[in-house]
Amino acid sequence: MKLMIKNAQIKSMWREDFTGNLLIDGKKILDMGTDLPADEQTEVIDASGYLLTPGLIDGHCHTGILEEGIGFEGDDVNEINDPITPHLRAIDGINPMTPEFYEALEGGVTLAMIGPGSANVIGGQFALVKTAGNRIDQMVVREPAAMKVAFGENPKSCYGKDGKAPFTRMGIAGLLRKTLYEAKQYKEKKEKGESQAFDFKLESLLPVLSGEIPLKAHAHRADDIFTSIRIAEEFGVKLTLDHCTEGHLIADELAEAGYPVFLGPTFGGKVKYELKNTSFSTARILQEKGVAFAIVTDAYIIPLKHLSLCAALAVGAGLAEEAAWRAITLTPAEILGVSDRCGSLQPGKDADMVLFAGNPLRTTDAKAVLTIVDGKPVYSDGSLWQQI
Repeated sequence: MKLMIKNAQIKSMWREDFTGNLLIDGKKILDMGTDLPADEQTEVIDASGYLLTPGLIDGHCHTGILEEGIGFEGDDVNEINDPITPHLRAIDGINPMTPEFYEALEGGVTLAMIGPGSANVIGGQFALVKTAGNRIDQMVVREPAAMKVAFGENPKSCYGKDGKAPFTRMGIAGLLRKTLYEAKQYKEKKEKGESQAFDFKLESLLPVLSGEIPLKAHAHRADDIFTSIRIAEEFGVKLTLDHCTEGHLIADELAEAGYPVFLGPTFGGKVKYELKNTSFSTARILQEKGVAFAIVTDAYIIPLKHLSLCAALAVGAGLAEEAAWRAITLTPAEILGVSDRCGSLQPGKDADMVLFAGNPLRTTDAKAVLTIVDGKPVYSDGSLWQQI
């Protein structure tokens, strides 16, 4: 279908903000400008007074793999019987028909990086998916998109208390190094054509060693952050620093290291020791030091629909508003390697976008009134488009 959004205040994240029109043809943005005509086959939405932005992107969450409110039956986020599970795939655990996905669209979130939790040293493979759809296979943008690894309290508390490794932070690092070394040997033998037994776990780590996907490191505390960097550098692999709660304490070192950050969740209680230095100012400090970062909810910890609220709270703590918008649109797309498709409103890119009544980074009464994914309206409050 052809769809034109007319007279909107457009925040494209590609060029300066302007008031004008945007034309969608099928799943892609066809054109945009201040004086763009529509033919008879084009459906037109007059969005005068509304703010049009790219669809919001969350770079770290567990939506649909840890379902809310139903307990064991919907808890598929951690396979707590082996600390090394790289062969697990998020797409086998995500249920896209949970209410959280619809609520994400209600909040303007159109793309989410979803994967295993942090019980295991190596937890498995994340998937980057659109938030609209019934079948996960048809929602995937990239899979596998990252390999989850975890440091600190979580693996210790899930295994050490039972006398099973890892019991210490040294044990976590040792298990990760051992597995990466074994995967490296496995890769070298495979490339040489040497005979060896097929190892499903090690095979799953080959995209990490070849640089196709990064390690996605759960690390709150500064020492755990540095350990993840140390190991990534030892093996020459890509890395993202997820949570990075104490990032503001080591911002100079992070800037020098150059690894991108998925920051959050910042909103909520300090429910464990590793969160004692949580601060809404972390985003501002990382921005000032030149660290590439995106803001995340870690849903279900913070519902995915409240991603814009997390960015607004960072603005309240001194982060520039434009930097906050970037942290929930273009920057996560860049870190995730999909900025050629998502993260900004630009001709040729996926038609994923949100119309807001008000600016959600400035006022709590702002709300999404229409969310579009792949050129199709998938959420509406009924004010500009028929109720969905």
